[in-house]
Amino acid sequence: MQGAGVANSFRNIKQRPEMEQYVYSELIPDYKYNKEEALKARSAVFWADKLCSTTPIMLLHGSSDWGVSPEDALDMASELFKINHPFRFHFYEGGDHGLSEYRSQRSHAVREFFDFYVEDSNPLPNMEKHGM
Repeated sequence: MQGAGVANSFRNIKQRPEMEQYVYSELIPDYKYNKEEALKARSAVFWADKLCSTTPIMLLHGSSDWGVSPEDALDMASELFKINHPFRFHFYEGGDHGLSEYRSQRSHAVREFFDFYVEDSNPLPNMEKHGM
């Protein structure tokens, strides 16, 4: 179980240029000819509205992650919020890329999330603004 997925590949290569040289350019076909398109296709912040609206999302990220900017999780949460997509966000202060300092809490949160929606078949929450 890992947290901290890349949600903005443009930021990722800006902060970690080696990712472009050793990962993106090596693994993405025709990367040097279609860089903009390839990075956008791998950056969920640009297409959050295309995610299945009946599938809740769980975001997990550590504030001290050196590999993927915590801003990616914050931006993704912001995009999901804008479109009223159901999501749960856990931001672990001081957490690293694998949230190793929070292994137990992370496992509990993931289990609780899946139990709530899958095992217990709870409905999606009302994402429209409401309350007093």
